[in-house]
Amino acid sequence: MSKKHNLPGVPLFCVEEGKTPPSELSKAQVNWLRENHFNGQKGRLLPLPDEKGAVSAFAFGMGHKNNRPPLVLGAASANLPDGTYRLAGSYGGAQRAALAFKLGAYRFSRYGGDTGEVKLQSEENLDEVEALTDAAFIARDLINTPANDLGPEAFEKEIRAFGGKRKMECKVTSGDDLLKENLPMIHAVGRASSEAPRLLDLRWGEKNAPKVTLVGKGVTFDTGGLNIKTAAGMVLMKKDMGGAANILGLAHAIVANGLKLRLRVLLPVVENAIAGNAFRPGDVLASRAGLSVEIGNTDAEGRLVLADALTLASEEKPELLIDMATLTGAARVALGPDLPALYASSDILARDLVELGMHWGDPLWHMPLWPPYDANLSSRIADVNHISPGGFAGSITAALFLQRFVRDVGDWVHMDIFGWAPEAKPGRSQGGTDQGIRAAYMMLKNRFG
Repeated sequence: MSKKHNLPGVPLFCVEEGKTPPSELSKAQVNWLRENHFNGQKGRLLPLPDEKGAVSAFAFGMGHKNNRPPLVLGAASANLPDGTYRLAGSYGGAQRAALAFKLGAYRFSRYGGDTGEVKLQSEENLDEVEALTDAAFIARDLINTPANDLGPEAFEKEIRAFGGKRKMECKVTSGDDLLKENLPMIHAVGRASSEAPRLLDLRWGEKNAPKVTLVGKGVTFDTGGLNIKTAAGMVLMKKDMGGAANILGLAHAIVANGLKLRLRVLLPVVENAIAGNAFRPGDVLASRAGLSVEIGNTDAEGRLVLADALTLASEEKPELLIDMATLTGAARVALGPDLPALYASSDILARDLVELGMHWGDPLWHMPLWPPYDANLSSRIADVNHISPGGFAGSITAALFLQRFVRDVGDWVHMDIFGWAPEAKPGRSQGGTDQGIRAAYMMLKNRFG
């Protein structure tokens, strides 16, 4: 795409690799590109001087069209000096280009560091892009916040504030009231913490609209419980509420863009701590679904809190139920940190999510709910063990465990995400990150928009 602009802001000229430089460039600037061997190489950013030698614009290499990452422009905004910019040259679709630029400009400055800002001016209507950017930043900010500032109590305050700004109904069930409300596994996982476990239940939208329910794992810190993690395994456990953080981001995108649905958000928020009343390996827990659950390992706590929340969600028979969780290391072994494992009750729905995710720089990989592996969850003394005895197919067996608690819903989607970027990539800074939001939002937009 190339068009004339009358906007303020420093021009960022996007150049496809091997293509003629944009016509807006002066002869001197084109010569400068040649002298610096700039040919649109993917991710390369080059300052462009004016006649007096001052930087007046930048050139950015978009790479070849056939192997260009969807969010490649995020590599430009991540490295530009503070200021306001406008896109020029060949940058493809305006919406995705703007989204990539905005996502790349993310900074986490709660505790200092880089507090600068890189902005984008555009003649396009970017309301939806702004909502998706804000959705990603909500998830990133929450995941990046350490557990001393985002324990269960503080997270509840954040969620209440989130709901209040969006005129969402909010109900909280905490402490021993979880037992009274028949949410025993959420209680069991969080009871050893000095801050009570809780379930937050938010609602928005017309009551007669199609029901969509979102569930997010909100473990604010995971020690592993009595099956305690190693020091290395505990380093990133502030991110174990990444499922809830991403669900909040998705909820923001839905509300901000006014999708025509009845939204419910269920967030079990706990800390998996160690104390004399911690749940133990070998315990048998009651569940809201009526199934008895044998505990194979207390470090597999996320699926327990999700199970009670999914049972509660199912009771309303939503048309669509989506959950997100930083659930298994097995998913990371199989697919790495960039590619969340996607499970779905419908192969058609899974295909749509994968395709939409690839287009919007939010990749997912469809994994099977393989029925024969369900036998690995058998227990001699309870209805089900919540983990399999061997090390095989850990992400699949976790999804199969959750599937037992999903009943009478239209479609179900489970995303086993990592929620963390070990290194910066275009549109995705190092640290807490959004995963699954754009794929899920675009699917919901197509279905309920």
